[in-house]
Amino acid sequence: MNILDLLVGKPLKTSEERAEKIGPAQGIPIFGLDALSSAAYGPEAALSLLIPLSLLGVRYIIPISAAIITLRIIVYFSYRQTIAAYPSGGGSYTVARFNLGAPASLLAAAALLTDYILTAAVGISAGVGALVSAVPSLLPHTLPICLGILIVITILNLRGVREAGLAFLAPTYLFVGTLLTTVVAGLMHVLLSGGHPTPVTPLPPPPSVTEAVSYWLLLKVFASGCTALTGVEAVSNGVKAFRVPAVKNAQRTLTVIIFILAVLLAGISYLVKAYGVVATNPGRPGYQSILSMLVAAVFGKGFFYYLTIASILIVLSLSANTAFADFPRLCRAIAQNNYLPHAFGYRGRRLVYSYGIVVLAVLCAGLLLLFGGVTDRLIPLYAVGAFLAFTLSQFGMVMHWWRKKGRHWVKSALVNGLGSLVTGITVIVVLVAKFVEGAWVTLLFMPLTIVFFTAVRRHYHAVKVLTTCRIPVRPNPSQAPIAVIPIDRWSNITRQGIEFAARLSPQVIALHVEPAEHTELLRADWERYVEQPFRAAGQQPPKLEVLPSPYRFIIIPLVQFIVTLSKKHPNRTIIVVIPELVEDRWYEYFLHNQRGRLLEWMLLVHGNERIRTVSAPWYVHVRS
Repeated sequence: MNILDLLVGKPLKTSEERAEKIGPAQGIPIFGLDALSSAAYGPEAALSLLIPLSLLGVRYIIPISAAIITLRIIVYFSYRQTIAAYPSGGGSYTVARFNLGAPASLLAAAALLTDYILTAAVGISAGVGALVSAVPSLLPHTLPICLGILIVITILNLRGVREAGLAFLAPTYLFVGTLLTTVVAGLMHVLLSGGHPTPVTPLPPPPSVTEAVSYWLLLKVFASGCTALTGVEAVSNGVKAFRVPAVKNAQRTLTVIIFILAVLLAGISYLVKAYGVVATNPGRPGYQSILSMLVAAVFGKGFFYYLTIASILIVLSLSANTAFADFPRLCRAIAQNNYLPHAFGYRGRRLVYSYGIVVLAVLCAGLLLLFGGVTDRLIPLYAVGAFLAFTLSQFGMVMHWWRKKGRHWVKSALVNGLGSLVTGITVIVVLVAKFVEGAWVTLLFMPLTIVFFTAVRRHYHAVKVLTTCRIPVRPNPSQAPIAVIPIDRWSNITRQGIEFAARLSPQVIALHVEPAEHTELLRADWERYVEQPFRAAGQQPPKLEVLPSPYRFIIIPLVQFIVTLSKKHPNRTIIVVIPELVEDRWYEYFLHNQRGRLLEWMLLVHGNERIRTVSAPWYVHVRS
């Protein structure tokens, strides 16, 4: 077994795809981790902005959470309809493309790609933040831990959808179970204490009030808390990953995810207010996450506390899997329309889109390196792309129902219209509130992504125009091609090139450029090793042409001879055989063959459609 088989598993046949399909039980950890894990960092992001208000700010977390949960329910009903309308995968890109046109679909694609990259980075950094809360001595090692987790997630996703679902199944349900237990136990303590529970483990002393309440501050808190709405899109993008009936299974998965998250957000928000939990500054000594303080307040720092923190760490880190599940699928859809390289549409050895997985891992690593793996620094970049994609998707669905006008279309259009309105307003709120803190980076990245899409599309269009052929095949060409082979000296590489050229054409011309110290020796070798064997076999020997080069140019005389030869024989194809030394190290291959690459390029520029190039490689292993 080789290393690749050990890391990502043995290749799967295309016929084994059905076995890779999943049901709701596996769909929740694969497509729901991003949404569920936002229960850990969504309230954290909101409460971090309320630190200047101290305990006074905690009272605002319930109404803000209520607004966020309401918004999520509206989006949920909208996406249930999207799943039913586009069972092949109705993400924002697909919906916008069919209903709003190419420009809107590219904007949705750029927004979604941005969202998925940030989803992966935020999930991993939030998970490590939970670990640092429990073990503060690990704070200086935040970034290396983040990168290590990213490598593990990448490998798990390269192993295939089904294996990733099985790997994430136990941590997901452990996370949900421990948090629900914390919520239920905390509510019982609140009831038994008459609404004033005493923390089992004392909470850190709240900071002094340094700022007054303002609508602008509450607006920014709402904008940060809206990160808890990300993840709804994932299920609608991955409908085809579910087993039959795919639509029903996808809708059930989405329903369970939304229900669990609503319960967790509501319960955590209420307990934070009841216990008086105030956020601490992330990235500084003494930092503890909201859930760390809340679980310690309800149960103390015993076995259950560390079990819960471990489950939070694992799930937050693995929540990046939602992005790894959807980013490659989205890239494939975009590549099918020629806006991304076609390589994104190729399925790897484990029936997953490997190129998309690897590219996402590289981009996520870049973000983690840039921001030091701290969640609070990434959050301001986060929600703009998600809500812009929500808005375009829902507006596209309104146009879908308007055109279709089937049964109950007015009700369906109203649901999607309401979703489009509220998410559109949220985009503006998040953008205004978070612009200075980093949302401008997202606004810059999305147009650049659209420019890249357009450039790729233009390239594929140009290639298609140039390669389109309406000329019928000539079954029996009137004349055989002329094979031309540039040579430096007599060697195994030259010998193999001559033999290859002789198979292509009975007329072979070898080109050697002067000046060279080996000219006379080459002529003698040519007579002995080429002309004599050909004459002995009763065949016309290849002709050796020596090209003068008083200025010591090599490529230019070759190109001039080949182009002139093509003009002299307008009815014949010229095949240029380029001998190459192929070594086992890429940089050595490049050093030996740079002239061959340059010759190919110049013939492409100065030649015509009757001049073709072909390589004749000689493979060798050089032992150092």
